[in-house]
Amino acid sequence: METYLGEKGLNATWQENFPKSIKCHKCKENCRIMFVALENKEKEYICRIHKNTGNGKTGKYWPHDAIACAVYLCEKCFEPNALINQA
Repeated sequence: METYLGEKGLNATWQENFPKSIKCHKCKENCRIMFVALENKEKEYICRIHKNTGNGKTGKYWPHDAIACAVYLCEKCFEPNALINQA
C-alpha cells in the first residue's frame, strides 16, 4: 500500500481526485486531509478481509476491488473522517 501525506495524495485514487477538505460527519465543521492510502500492487487486498454480501436489502457491503482511502481530521472536534473509492 502506498501512502501520501497531505495534499500530495489527493490524486492517488481510482476515481475522481479526493477533496482537500470535507465536512465532519460528527460536528459538521472542516476536516483537513491527513493522508491517502492506495492499494495497487498488494499481495493481499482489503477486499479479501470480508465478503461483500450486500444485496440492496442488507447492509453487509464491503469493497469488491482495490481501494484508495483518504483520511481527514476535524479541526474542531478532532474526529477522524474518511472517504474511499475502489478500482
